[in-house]
Amino acid sequence: MSFQLPTNKPSFRKFLLFALIAVTAAASQAQDWVRTGTNLGVSKIRIAAADFKAGSADAQTLPMKMVFDQTLYNDLRYAGIFDVVSKSMIPNATPGSPAEIVMANWAADPSNAAYVAFGTLSADGGRVTVQGYLYDTHAAQNAQVLGKQYSDVATIEATRQIAHRFADEIIDRLGGIPGIAETKIYYVSDRSGHKEIWAMDYDGFNQHQLTHLRSISLSPRVSPDNSRVAFSEMGRDGWSIRMYSLDLNRLVSFPAWGDTTLSPAWSSDGTKLAFSSARTGNPDIYVSDASGAGAHRVTAFLGPNVSPVWNPKTNAQIAWVSGRTNLPQIYIMDSDGSNVMRMTDGGYATSPSWSPSGEFLTFAWQRNYGPGAPGAEDIYIMDIASKRWTQLTHDSGANDFPSWSPDSRHIVFQREQNGQTELWMMLADGTDQQQLTHDGNNTMPDWSWK
Repeated sequence: MSFQLPTNKPSFRKFLLFALIAVTAAASQAQDWVRTGTNLGVSKIRIAAADFKAGSADAQTLPMKMVFDQTLYNDLRYAGIFDVVSKSMIPNATPGSPAEIVMANWAADPSNAAYVAFGTLSADGGRVTVQGYLYDTHAAQNAQVLGKQYSDVATIEATRQIAHRFADEIIDRLGGIPGIAETKIYYVSDRSGHKEIWAMDYDGFNQHQLTHLRSISLSPRVSPDNSRVAFSEMGRDGWSIRMYSLDLNRLVSFPAWGDTTLSPAWSSDGTKLAFSSARTGNPDIYVSDASGAGAHRVTAFLGPNVSPVWNPKTNAQIAWVSGRTNLPQIYIMDSDGSNVMRMTDGGYATSPSWSPSGEFLTFAWQRNYGPGAPGAEDIYIMDIASKRWTQLTHDSGANDFPSWSPDSRHIVFQREQNGQTELWMMLADGTDQQQLTHDGNNTMPDWSWK
């Protein structure tokens, strides 16, 4: 559900209506241009992930090895560029070093793997050490593609992070794209009894609460350097933008404008914020520097103007939602407010997110909106240059607030079904949908930049 903004001002009645209606669109299949544009249309690389060999007798080794093996397997499976060999189809062996692996066994049926990841994990003296390898099973010589050693404190979470780093190294080496295994997702959860800002790893693990304001916090947006999270909070003086430092683990100062200021968005260079404010009576889009200084209005349209997002490729354009024609629609404009262009052609469209490549928008849309109209709130993707769109979710409740991963290949979003709202992840063509949260109501996800 979009525009979650309680207020008593008459000028916000349509704005509030936006917040109360579940939205979305009709069914169609993901089209080839989506897969091609998001680099999902190429043949997948067949890869096997061997269970790592225990390198020590320390009691911590086995549980940490089990976590490492499962995390690495899932990271490779979620990457979208691999055909990962099922654990039931790999050779009955646990090679810990290049001298212990027989490549022909991994290249042969049923594994038929082009590459294999393997290695050793050891715990000793309060430290965990991982030696990881990636080998080309068909190479006549120089089969090693990657060899890395990692060391950290001997904890389950540190072990998971090592698996994420190794997976990202493999994805970068074989796919030539940045991996997302070390990225974070910021979101709103009510599981503490209040809507607070939370964070988790990209795969749904390590969920933890950031803010403890005991009020209503919405719309988290993490800075490109991962040092701060800007968000909206309903405080004693109404809605305002707050700033949480991830380095200091506490709130830091940010100008309190009052007058319903919300939905902050960072430029990709971290120097500017765009947000919505009703300081002149009508909600409009403003741009300021990262400290909140120098704020100036860039829209002047009747009806609410909210949910700005920058083109992260250029920082020269902003997409946002405007109610200038009554129902909310997606628009784009230059960052100074010029060259306004409407992107959606009707229905009820909200929650835009701009792909890191600068080519696509994803958003929530109910194309057949109105009393008795069929359809539900679904996630769509649109090619900006041509305005071609396709529907990514189908027949699966109300879907909203999509956010791109930094590799332009994944989208996280919220899904409401049977009165419960949880976060899901999918590839950018709508396939391979995975549920990430299972406790409380979890909404408004924002994928970190790196």
